[in-house]
Amino acid sequence: MASAAPKGQVRDDAAGPRTSALAMTMQGSEILRIAAEIRERIGAGERICNLTVGDFDPKQFPIPAFLEEQIALALHRRETNYPPSTGVPVLRSAVADFYGRALGVAYQPESVLVTSGSRPAIYGSFVTLVDPKDRVVFGVPSWNSNYYCHLVDATPVSVACDASAAFLPNAQQLKTAVRGARLLVLNSPLNPCGTAFDAAALGAICDVVLEENASRGAGERPLYLLYDQVYWQLTFGDVTHVHPVDLRPAMRPYTLYVDGMSKAFAATGIRVGWLVGPPDVVRAANDFLGHVGTWAPRAEQIASAELLGKPEIIAPYRREFIAGLEQRLDALFNGITALKNQGFPVDAVAPMGAMYLSARFGLHGRKSASGDVLRTNHDVRRWLLSECGLAVVPFQAFGANEDTGWFRLSVGAVSMEDIAVVLPRLQQALSKLT
Repeated sequence: MASAAPKGQVRDDAAGPRTSALAMTMQGSEILRIAAEIRERIGAGERICNLTVGDFDPKQFPIPAFLEEQIALALHRRETNYPPSTGVPVLRSAVADFYGRALGVAYQPESVLVTSGSRPAIYGSFVTLVDPKDRVVFGVPSWNSNYYCHLVDATPVSVACDASAAFLPNAQQLKTAVRGARLLVLNSPLNPCGTAFDAAALGAICDVVLEENASRGAGERPLYLLYDQVYWQLTFGDVTHVHPVDLRPAMRPYTLYVDGMSKAFAATGIRVGWLVGPPDVVRAANDFLGHVGTWAPRAEQIASAELLGKPEIIAPYRREFIAGLEQRLDALFNGITALKNQGFPVDAVAPMGAMYLSARFGLHGRKSASGDVLRTNHDVRRWLLSECGLAVVPFQAFGANEDTGWFRLSVGAVSMEDIAVVLPRLQQALSKLT
């Protein structure tokens, strides 16, 4: 018989597990794990072109000066106490006005729930709408949909997407997948791929959602669309952001938008996001999230409201910001395309938005100079890091199952000099593979 542990100590021979079943089966973020590894290596003095994390280096992409000033002013006014759980009224109104002005859709403040970044808005949507074993449909690769399904014990229905379709699901693929489903999750511009829906493709998907809901009987719960558009202000060239309620007004009762300050203003650290949707769903999400405490800091909320009401400040900031992102993405895309044209087994998809490039390093089966055979995406990732100082994230971190050689390259934390240095290294390393 096991003896009791001394007071204040934990028994090593405890009969049962020390954590919940959810905690034991929940996997940590592979993206954050890789990013932490790279930060540690950079801290140790290695020169690495860090294309791993979807964040911005303030030295490369600072937040708007006006936003910084307004945060400081709000703090000086001692706006430091708890905000309302739904968000400060001035920000809820500012988001509604901003959507009317910039996206052409009219929402009232009661349809806006402010959260500490966009992640709680996604989690709040899942926990509000999805019961255990409900089916949740999403394209793969995509950001964290599989993890959120696990958190609410949903049945994940992943739809595999490839480069021929810019890694975006289409209406034909979704028509069968959404039958009886509770939630469809879409993201545009897409993390991890940097691609975006056009009006025809998204409109056709909206028609599938509307047809599915029309087919359901009285008392059946509807199919909702969770539309993550946190990158919508970051599109390139002729690409125009499209969204469900604008394309199909009948989608309003079924659409929840996830958005925030983080990506559009390089403001990932100020933790201001929001959920916009049907008021009854927004109220229910607030009831859940109020217990979690996911409200954004009060001063940052007030400052964000001030910025959203200043289109004359947003427009020039946005132009400069997008130009910097596009310059870096184009440099990588053009560099990889040039290597492809030289016969190397690499490829890339032209960037359309966000801060990401989809790049393929088809090196499986190749042998390195040290004699190691590259068999998996993990092998390729480690080889790129050790031989080129190039840090990237494989699509497996975004739900993909196969070793296809596709990786996400994120440019928010690198300079043009970093890219200029790494591309010749990549060419030299590729030339040594056999």
